[in-house]
Amino acid sequence: MTDLSDPIKDPFLITLGERLKMLRARRGMTRKALARLADVSERHLANVESGVGNASIQFLRQLTLVLNCTLAEMIGDETASSPEWLMIREILRGRSETELAKARAAMSDLFETPTSESARRQRVALVGLRGAGKSTLGQMLADTWMVPFIELNRQIETLAGCSIAEIHALYGATAYRRYEYRALEDAIRRFPSAVIATPGGIVSDPATFNLLLSHCYTVWLKASPEEHMERVLAQGDKRPMSGNREAMDDLRNILDSRAQFYSKADLTFDTSDIAQEAAFIGLTEQLRGKALAGARNGG
Repeated sequence: MTDLSDPIKDPFLITLGERLKMLRARRGMTRKALARLADVSERHLANVESGVGNASIQFLRQLTLVLNCTLAEMIGDETASSPEWLMIREILRGRSETELAKARAAMSDLFETPTSESARRQRVALVGLRGAGKSTLGQMLADTWMVPFIELNRQIETLAGCSIAEIHALYGATAYRRYEYRALEDAIRRFPSAVIATPGGIVSDPATFNLLLSHCYTVWLKASPEEHMERVLAQGDKRPMSGNREAMDDLRNILDSRAQFYSKADLTFDTSDIAQEAAFIGLTEQLRGKALAGARNGG
């Protein structure tokens, strides 16, 4: 017979409670001692550990300060799931961006299928926000070098059997990221030489972005937020302004949040205030001797 007085427990809260008890035990602390040191209610702490208490971020933060752990470790992030993960994190903690880049490259060489530098440079992948010129300049480069031009968005739609908008509406962002990874993987497998125009948000998924960096010579086509917006509107797409008076602020925030990822590209080329033909000539010059262009032109 069901006990109606027993509340239905949320699986996430149960897991959170179990991890909290584990962290407390690892530190050799009683519940009373933890509550006192963190300045929280012992009764609320007991409820959280039992999986029936809905803890606030501030409550958890107070506990992490005493338990000397991160919020990620408390809520069960994968990088806190084992001693090896924790020790690897500690080795990387506080390292510079240059040192972290070296560590990432070393781990890629260790665990991923190796790609020679010459093979990687046979695929040029263009990254950046919408309106940077990826499709236009990418097609021009591919035509000049006589290699396939791959619009990754089209490949994603082919795999899914529906439009990008429908993927998001029907299946959600997680499913879209899976299709994006599969489309890139398929393009790399099928085309040893190509120019690839990538979706603006490809840097949002670490696995997909790692795959791109490992197998393609990447170029960040950079432009100012105003230039991005002007070009998208010039293409007849009014969606950026639809129902959103703060579209420019949103665009700046997106660009700011992705800039550090885009900057991981092998080359950065600024297309702001440059006519299309001049941008193509400038980009071709920048690529000469560095990527597919150099190989094709004997550079």
